[in-house]
Amino acid sequence: MQEMGPDPADIQKLADLITTAHHCVAFTGAGISTLSGIQDFRGKNGLYKTMNADNMFDINRFKQDPSEYYRLAKDFIYGLDDKKPSTVHRVLALLEERGYLDAIITQNVDLLHQKAGSTKVLEIHGTPAVHRCMTCSFTMGFQEVATLVRRDEIPTCPDCGGAIKPDITFFGEMLPREALEAADRHARKADLMLILGTSLIVYPAAALPEKTLRGGGTLIIVNDMPTPLDEYATLRFSDLHTTFEALERALPSVG
Repeated sequence: MQEMGPDPADIQKLADLITTAHHCVAFTGAGISTLSGIQDFRGKNGLYKTMNADNMFDINRFKQDPSEYYRLAKDFIYGLDDKKPSTVHRVLALLEERGYLDAIITQNVDLLHQKAGSTKVLEIHGTPAVHRCMTCSFTMGFQEVATLVRRDEIPTCPDCGGAIKPDITFFGEMLPREALEAADRHARKADLMLILGTSLIVYPAAALPEKTLRGGGTLIIVNDMPTPLDEYATLRFSDLHTTFEALERALPSVG
């Protein structure tokens, strides 16, 4: 039996809300990247079920032995060149290009929003785009580190020999203050927030939609599992791919 797609009337309402919003923000989680073949954390085939993600991103373990992180993250992080943006990434970039989307707040560390063409991306869990020596100020780019890791080499600082760590926020570290403060401003200002591919259980990030709601903003949720804010959503969809394919068709034509 073929699964029914989203209600066309709901998709049209979604398109109308987006195109008439004064300040529209997308809040994205790992669910949008599973469409690109990247494992999420807590889904049925997530990292917590296939490997010890706590160990991969534990700052104390990294300080003791960086090689454990690089071994576990070899495919998940350093195989990202082989991953392509999903329909969701692509349509969000289109919404920004057309002036409908003011910011993307993402919990993801896969760089796929940028690869799709989005420029207004706030990475509140950090980014692998930059790697830093934990001892001195030396930095390395993602491609340089990925090349080493794919050769099963552990990157070290050429200046002091220190451990090289990605700018991803590990367990035991503070979230990047600048990105989090900017995300907070956008969440408070938003009259429309699209909550995409996240179950809203990881704080403090999950508190951002609550700030939009308290400010009188509208929430749209697209996620395949329940969230604590489902009852407050004006529209609720379960399938990201079919919803965003339909949304793209419902947007006003240009040119």
